[in-house]
Amino acid sequence: FSGTIRENIAYGMEDVADEDIIRAATAVGADEFIKNLEHGYDTVLTQRGRNLSVGQRQLLSFARAILASPRILILDEATAYVDTQTEVVIQRALRELLKDRTSFVIAHRLSTIRDATRIVVLDHGKILEIGSHDELLAKNGAYANLYRMRYEEEDPENQVVGEDEATILRRRAQLSDQPAGGGN
Repeated sequence: FSGTIRENIAYGMEDVADEDIIRAATAVGADEFIKNLEHGYDTVLTQRGRNLSVGQRQLLSFARAILASPRILILDEATAYVDTQTEVVIQRALRELLKDRTSFVIAHRLSTIRDATRIVVLDHGKILEIGSHDELLAKNGAYANLYRMRYEEEDPENQVVGEDEATILRRRAQLSDQPAGGGN
């Protein structure tokens, strides 16, 4: 993360046109914040990019990935350590970044993986479930329980299977009492 924003996005690539750098930044939603910086794409980044927010640094790394266009992409906790507003921006960027490529996404925030073709639910290294978001909700297992705990608290309208509050609380208690590797 040294040099300018332009150099950072083009890192590891030679003879990259400015238009391609801007196109990659725009695709992930980074162009807007970059243009608002005093020196735009020529802004010099401090060590480890500390003059940018965590979310802005994440968007730059996504722009770099878009520009590099790898066939396989591995993301580890892409939305960790960001606030909800920044997470929304990063989610939009992720949709663009993951489009038409094989990706492995490691995530604790279910919103990060909701659109994945196949989700593998792990607990202490053991595979509990495999399926799409909808398939895993229909199985009513560990993924559905995690989803309920996360989203029903925020939005009661966003109920997964319409269980009453007592049933949800009972399931939460069961989850917290399960031994490592346990599941429904």
